Amino acid sequence: MSLVDIEKMPTAENSAIHLHPTDNVAVLRVPVSPGAELRIGGVTVITKDSIPAGHKVCLKTIPAGDRILRYGQVIGRSKVTIEPGQHIHTHNVLFEEQTFNYEFPPAEVPYPPLPANIPTFMGYKREDGRAGTRNYVAVVAASNCAAHTAELIAESFDPASLPPHVDGVVAFPHGEGCGHSIGPDTDQLRRTLAGVLAHPNVGAAIILGLGCEVNQIDHYLGPNAPRSSRLMGMTLQGSGGTRGAVEAARKFINEQMDALAAEARTELPASLITLGLNCGGSDSFSGITANPALGYCSDLLAEIGAASILAETTEIIGAEHLLVKRARNRATGEKLLRMIAEYKEYLNQFKGSNFNDNPSPGNKEGGLTNILEKSLGAVAKGGTSTLTQVYEYAERITEPGFGFMNTPGYDPVSLSGLAAGGCNVICFTTGRGSAIGFPTVPVVKVATNSNTFRRMRDNMDINAGRIADGDATVQQIGKEIFDFILRVASGEKTCAERLGHQEFVPWRIGPVM
Repeated sequence: MSLVDIEKMPTAENSAIHLHPTDNVAVLRVPVSPGAELRIGGVTVITKDSIPAGHKVCLKTIPAGDRILRYGQVIGRSKVTIEPGQHIHTHNVLFEEQTFNYEFPPAEVPYPPLPANIPTFMGYKREDGRAGTRNYVAVVAASNCAAHTAELIAESFDPASLPPHVDGVVAFPHGEGCGHSIGPDTDQLRRTLAGVLAHPNVGAAIILGLGCEVNQIDHYLGPNAPRSSRLMGMTLQGSGGTRGAVEAARKFINEQMDALAAEARTELPASLITLGLNCGGSDSFSGITANPALGYCSDLLAEIGAASILAETTEIIGAEHLLVKRARNRATGEKLLRMIAEYKEYLNQFKGSNFNDNPSPGNKEGGLTNILEKSLGAVAKGGTSTLTQVYEYAERITEPGFGFMNTPGYDPVSLSGLAAGGCNVICFTTGRGSAIGFPTVPVVKVATNSNTFRRMRDNMDINAGRIADGDATVQQIGKEIFDFILRVASGEKTCAERLGHQEFVPWRIGPVM
């Protein structure tokens, strides 16, 4: 049944959504009781259990050990024989990590020609060619030892008294930067903080240290530092302590205000949008409504030479073969698979960890049984465009089109990597409801179902649940997201911005010394 044909009032014909002709399950649009009649693809199914909305119902007998299919893909095997009308979930589904014969592109896939007419937005053109969608002053702590003082500096500026074209003075406190082992862990932290300092949404910045920590501020300074004339380095030990550091930082920021206020927005091509794609608090509707709609938006951006970046390595497992098949060349596909293998090695350091630990209790309550099912819905955020590049965590995003960044599935860490890589807008889909944001990057929230949209109205920007309600198509919501992103890039505030959400958590990968 087409989602367009689903009416709001539940009937036998529209109470369940059958996503692919080969699927032996359907997803319930509404909760059902035992004895409910469902008609799916001309077949009548009588439910045998009470099944919540978003959960799966069996459509035909699945013998013990047989494959369970959703999206036309395997999401597990049955622990026992499952009869039509029974609830299919963690109690009767066996997780089985998949192996694939990967299909690599036979030849290099060229970038598509750009259209003659590219939409525009009002943004800040930076000297490195990137575009800012906001104009902030960032006060970045080099370590946990400077985190409190960074917050004091930002809090000392009244947002209402800032001049035009200055969006705010924001702090980046965190718990890292000292007690690190020297090597990949410190390298990654430095890459993350450097990306924050040189972000196109940041007009001026301070890197603030204590003075004796592992992560020394000298790493971020020097004549070759990005925007060095608008970057100040200082330490508490060299500034007379907390009060002295606050006073010195305020002096520097006030000196920058006139230049920042003069940076008015100008009309820029939407090809300068770099959109981060993320999801959190996912439910079974995520892969039916919001994620495919965001995927359609992602394809619209790729068509005009903009960039959209999927993340969360733990949430492509079981769907990586679909991404490899779309890679620009074999090297890109192999790089993605290498990242997954390295992530597995990383998890193996912590005995008992595996990818299927990823679905949270909320994910499962929302109908997602395991990581395979979750991943197949999550990758829909990337649309259908060619995978042009694969990036390490917080690596500078350089290629147009659809890309992937290696991050955990943990929302604040994933968003921090995307932002540090240069995403100037982030779009975040959520089924259970998420309230996350970022200090300098607007985060657009897309609800996967209408109940969450109504229940958390102050946090949600767009209701993709209208797709499951039958009020809109995937393409219509995708275009709505695209248009909203251009308005946000031009200065319209998101719900997360209005509520003041500023979560920032770098990815800690090494031991504490």
